Amino acid sequence: MSLADKVYHNLLEDIMKNGIVKGDRTGTGTKSIFGRQIRFNMSDGFPMLTTKKLHMKSIIHELIWFLNGDTNIKYLNDNGVTIWNEWADKNGDLGPVYGKQWRNWCGTKKVPAGWEHGAITEFKEENTCDQISTLINDLRKNPDSRRLMVSAWNVAEIEKAALPPCHYGFQLWTCEMAEDERKQYYCEQNGKNSWFTDKLDSEGLDKLGCPKRKISLMWNQRSVDTFLGLPFNIASYGLLLHMLAQQVNMVPDELVGNLGDTHLYSNHYGYVEMQLLRDTMKHSSPTLKLNKAVDIFSYKFEDFEIVDYTCEPNWKNVPIAI
Repeated sequence: MSLADKVYHNLLEDIMKNGIVKGDRTGTGTKSIFGRQIRFNMSDGFPMLTTKKLHMKSIIHELIWFLNGDTNIKYLNDNGVTIWNEWADKNGDLGPVYGKQWRNWCGTKKVPAGWEHGAITEFKEENTCDQISTLINDLRKNPDSRRLMVSAWNVAEIEKAALPPCHYGFQLWTCEMAEDERKQYYCEQNGKNSWFTDKLDSEGLDKLGCPKRKISLMWNQRSVDTFLGLPFNIASYGLLLHMLAQQVNMVPDELVGNLGDTHLYSNHYGYVEMQLLRDTMKHSSPTLKLNKAVDIFSYKFEDFEIVDYTCEPNWKNVPIAI
């Protein structure tokens, strides 16, 4: 059984049954509900839908693109990803979208790069307010902080972006694991029987490199295209949670989504009805195999592998509201 599908199907049914018919910016029309929360536990498998196939190539490359601070579609297009093309200008630029806000909120500044005889001879551009680097540093130094947050909602730059951020911020939360939890996790990850860890105490687990903490991620989303966009958002933040956990040696725990205007476009109703007929029990949730990179910014597409992913086919040429 795929628990991710069950959560997602329940949300689709909620919108179809209780949604209010509303107009929207695109002129397409929607059914909309407001203020829902979805939750996924990483111990249940990676939260990827199985009642329709997801294009993980697009999801992975987009996340790498965000983390690199990029705001031009060239990298995406070079890797066969076109999901941002409709919003780009003739040069492929999107303005100050996610990558810029995550990595360079305040813009660049000039810093000294060369000296001669005690005088500055050249300058270089340096990013300011790198929220992702700050987040990693804080997770390592102060994991109980209540300020483990990243925001994409830069009020001064919203109108300059090709599309204002839909998922506008996320927060991390960590807690210490009980000794028994650590032992169980170590055995599961290393193929050991419980007898191997029975005599180990916390110090012994530390020497084995067993994580001491588990980590959860909660993202906030103002506008939710539930049929096309939300499955991507769930998988993308699931990937990010695993990457952050790996970089700071913690165990990925819960993924939580807080959803504002949660809607289905009118030209998606027929697809939704067909998807709801599909069996959420037919396929099991896949798992994620992730090769560890030197740092959060060095992951490559080849470092990600979705293991045992079986699913129903997706529909071709589903219209997107622009």
